[in-house]
Amino acid sequence: MIKFAYKNNIMAIKITDECINCGACEPECPNNAIYEGGVEWAVSDGTTIKGTYTLLDGSTVDVEQRNAPIATDIYYIVPSKCTECQGFHEEPQCAAVCPVDCCVPDEEYVETVEQLMAKKEVLHS
Repeated sequence: MIKFAYKNNIMAIKITDECINCGACEPECPNNAIYEGGVEWAVSDGTTIKGTYTLLDGSTVDVEQRNAPIATDIYYIVPSKCTECQGFHEEPQCAAVCPVDCCVPDEEYVETVEQLMAKKEVLHS
């Protein structure tokens, strides 16, 4: 099992430049937080949420709003949608299926298990 814990907290996951664009991770994400490079994303993609949503940076967006890609050349994970598979699986599925181990902890986004479970509940209410 891959451990992403940091001082009783868990980190969101990011995809590094080592990504080979195989796409194995994308269908495994229960929150549809993984997108192909260059593809716009929306909070509503793969979730049941309606209305507005507060992103991890504190900004509020309409869940249907299409947002600029986080990466253009490789797959990427939207941190505001990543729950590290809490409440769905025992380990992050993107990391479990990645053939080159490029799904790693994102030190910029540290959340508790409780925060991740609350995010899951909001995304899939």
